[in-house]
Amino acid sequence: MTAALSHLSADEARRIALRAQGLLGAPDRRAGVRGVLRRLGAIQLDTISVLARSHELLPYARLGAIDRSAVEDAYWAGGRSFEYWSHAACILPIEEWPLFSFRRRAYRARERWHAELSPTAYDKVIARLRDEGPLTATELGGAKKGGIWWDWSDIKIAVERALTYGEVVCTERRGWKRVYDLAERAVPAELFHDDLDDHECLRRLVAQAGAAMGVATRADLADYHRLTGAQVESVIEETGLVPVEVEGWVSGSGDRPRAWADPAALATPPRGRHRTTLLSPFDSLIWDRPRTERIFGFVHRLEAYVPAPKRIYGYFSMPLLSGGRLLGRVDPAREGSTLVARHAAFEAGQVKAVAAVPAMAVALAEAARWVGCDRIRIERTTPDELRGPLTDAVSRVEI
Repeated sequence: MTAALSHLSADEARRIALRAQGLLGAPDRRAGVRGVLRRLGAIQLDTISVLARSHELLPYARLGAIDRSAVEDAYWAGGRSFEYWSHAACILPIEEWPLFSFRRRAYRARERWHAELSPTAYDKVIARLRDEGPLTATELGGAKKGGIWWDWSDIKIAVERALTYGEVVCTERRGWKRVYDLAERAVPAELFHDDLDDHECLRRLVAQAGAAMGVATRADLADYHRLTGAQVESVIEETGLVPVEVEGWVSGSGDRPRAWADPAALATPPRGRHRTTLLSPFDSLIWDRPRTERIFGFVHRLEAYVPAPKRIYGYFSMPLLSGGRLLGRVDPAREGSTLVARHAAFEAGQVKAVAAVPAMAVALAEAARWVGCDRIRIERTTPDELRGPLTDAVSRVEI
């Protein structure tokens, strides 16, 4: 492949995407968790914790059984990261602080919010942080009024508004609570500025998204940092990404969408070892559901917020990646030192399903070791007849 290439097969595009996401080829263990964050540009946060929280599962999927106690330090120690609104609430490399000035300006210009902001509370929050240093919302005076869970206190509303404005920054999570500090103190001086205009912010973010995905449609590029299609369109020609045509990539209307590729991704063929691992539903390889279906032919939906009787695969079903394909999914749980596969579902087709059993066993065993479990129990499989073979395969894998 060369930078001038204008046509990619679907298989080439899939392998390019895997390599760009750090799931094909030798992992950069020296760069570690911090290197994963820089490569992806954004790691989504979520409250759900089954095996571990999603921001722990992302580096695990790429680096293997890393030291969980060191993950938070890798993100936060030394002011290496900040939390802000990207694809969703995400951990971002501190180097990206200037790139989100367009979003901070948009928040500051907003006239209407879902909740009224108390000027007294806002000034009080800023003064407390200036005088006392980093604090949680609870330490500032309370996150809730005492009613339903989203019934934020005036203090919580004020500090979250200050975060969106960029006057305050989340410097870490402590017991899943945001720790806030003044941005002028927490962000390195050489990065603490909003002098990039909107166009330049968008240009750099689209280029970063293109590098993180390897090859992407305009819709893919927009979704990565939750930009609009018009924003992507306004800068795409200046990003350095090159237009390509990908075999089989069609839009919902049946039209072939125009795709763009990172020149570095086209420079060398994507080769190397494929990871066999379980993926968080919030992993950036699969967080865009239409892209996941287009690249892998795999339909995946998070069912955590679906009533239990209506769930098909389970509360937090994690896709199984092996050989560069998505071969199935498992809904895990933990009972003491036992990792429970509540439902291990393989993709349709008996031959494919049987062939995926060893990979599922390997992925479950590695996950069990990582979270400190020494036993695995298979409760249910789809198809049903693979429960015995999967149980046998797990018993033969060292935990």
